[in-house]
Amino acid sequence: MSEEQKKGSYGADSIQALEGMEHVRMRPSMYIGDVGVRGLHHLVYEVVDNSIDEAMGGHCDTIHVWINEDNSITVQDNGRGIPVDLHKKEGVSALEVVMTKIGAGGKFDKDSYKVSGGLHGVGVSVVNALSENLKATVYRDGKIWEQEYERGKTMYPVKSVGDTNERGTTVTFKPDEKIFQQSLEYNYDTLASRMRELSFLNKGITITLTDKRQTDEKGEIVTETFHSEEGLKEFIRFLDGNREPLIADVISMEGEKNDIPVEVAMVYNTSFNENLHSYVNNINTHEGGTHLSGFRRGLTTTLKKYADASGMLDKLKFEISGDDFREGLTAIISVKVAEPQFEGQTKTKLGNREVTSAVSQAVSEMLENYLEENPNDAKTIVQKVILAATARHAARKAREMVQRKTVMSGGGLPGKLSDCSEQDPSKCEVFLVEGDSAGGTAKQGRDRNFQAILPLRGKILNVEKAMQHKVFENEEIRNIYTALGVTIGTEEDSKALNLEKLRYHKVVIMCDADVDGSHISTLILTFFFRYMKELVEAGYVYIATPPLYLVKKGAKKAYAWTDKERDALNAEFGGSANIQRYKGLGEMNAEQLWDTTMNPDFRTLRQVTIDNGTEADRIFSMLMGDEVPPRREFIEKNAVYANIDA
Repeated sequence: MSEEQKKGSYGADSIQALEGMEHVRMRPSMYIGDVGVRGLHHLVYEVVDNSIDEAMGGHCDTIHVWINEDNSITVQDNGRGIPVDLHKKEGVSALEVVMTKIGAGGKFDKDSYKVSGGLHGVGVSVVNALSENLKATVYRDGKIWEQEYERGKTMYPVKSVGDTNERGTTVTFKPDEKIFQQSLEYNYDTLASRMRELSFLNKGITITLTDKRQTDEKGEIVTETFHSEEGLKEFIRFLDGNREPLIADVISMEGEKNDIPVEVAMVYNTSFNENLHSYVNNINTHEGGTHLSGFRRGLTTTLKKYADASGMLDKLKFEISGDDFREGLTAIISVKVAEPQFEGQTKTKLGNREVTSAVSQAVSEMLENYLEENPNDAKTIVQKVILAATARHAARKAREMVQRKTVMSGGGLPGKLSDCSEQDPSKCEVFLVEGDSAGGTAKQGRDRNFQAILPLRGKILNVEKAMQHKVFENEEIRNIYTALGVTIGTEEDSKALNLEKLRYHKVVIMCDADVDGSHISTLILTFFFRYMKELVEAGYVYIATPPLYLVKKGAKKAYAWTDKERDALNAEFGGSANIQRYKGLGEMNAEQLWDTTMNPDFRTLRQVTIDNGTEADRIFSMLMGDEVPPRREFIEKNAVYANIDA
């Protein structure tokens, strides 16, 4: 075999076993983040990543994912098939090595995969360890090969079970209920968001997702196909579908700089928000990193140069900042790095220094060409930048007003805030309560030692449609900033939040369990997502869940949070119970509010998390933007079980 053939081959010797996986089941969170709903879905992503790696290498173009009736998952691809021949070092089939050894896989062999998606290469072996059972079927070299496992242990050696003309790998696994005790139920929309994202990031690949548990209005099994011919350009159109475009076309580029594949797509809209989404090897790097720095540098330098040359800045009496060039910008940056170095708390911040200049060069060339070829769009963009700069100067005064109030102690706190006596932020919680009436009840019912109450008057400003200085001028928003004690950042990075001075590590949104209450909760969540994202990412934001009903009969009484619970309690009490429907928090007395919603021993708080930043961005722009039809469609689909913990 020639040296060239050796490099392209994918056999048993390509699989390298790095270490055992004995304590995966003992410490699962070390490998998949957590053993809750997020970790459960992460199992699917790990298996799909193997198929995507094959696709990135040009060996696979179709991936099928099934959610089976019993909540097991099947992933099938038409790649080369995991090698099944004998692994010299381990003395067993390479398939068994991949499935039972942590860190084993072709992605550690540079000749097999130039670039791969998994963060640490733990891959399918961890899925195997955390599954009650797993079955791997390989179609390779004209044969069908098979092996099954129970909780990571092989049930029998790899065996041939038939002949085939096909190729690829099929993996079916059922998560272990001993590990995932919170839930074993897969959410279709969560998986669909990730599959859609992967199809945009890897154009030309077809991914189908089928849910055998449910049927549509025609009685057919729910299935969706994701395929993109234009990649990031289509992704941008999908994300910005609910915003009014400032320019007609998506600005995009794709190519290699310094041997690093770079793909960028961007568009300007009439909003006042900056939405940058970055990826490394298909991983959403929500903490940013060197590729994002490169994009910002290339964008600012090139646009500033063009704006200066155009003479449009001549009458401006102040400097343009980097923020001004990114207002109303939606952009996606995707790079493929052979050996990514990740930093940050969640290991999703790229640290490779060489990527900065590669992305910066790519963006500069892309923008220079676009601005030269589209002078009308170029003028529109510069006008938007000037408007942003003017508004930023207006926002500075409003922000300084918030800062002055924030740094003051005692009297500097909002007058309506009823603070707690505890000084340790990790033990303190603040309830943002809708209305003075409910706020008064909450003040009476709380534990004053560690619970603070901040009543909010009516609906806060919709920040999705407001300029930055209007946001900082809004009294309710100023009160939130001041009560929390956080600083807003500098003029150069006006939305960066300093959490060091945060006074409470639980910020609880507590609104009525009705349509108005849901709207107010969404307005507050939109504000947190756009202006206090760090607060959400740190896990400090929660939503309280007050009950809908009080069911009483004689001496018996109980609370119900759903119609189903109400009916069950009524039946349990023998029927004809007295049912009180709570229209608002103010209808409860202090004792009832404490018992159901505020007492840590009995309450249910929903933690707000961002599992998919791009999807959260799209949903908030849809719910709080100007376009009515998509919002109506979303509400009609999700009215019964809407969950804005995107």
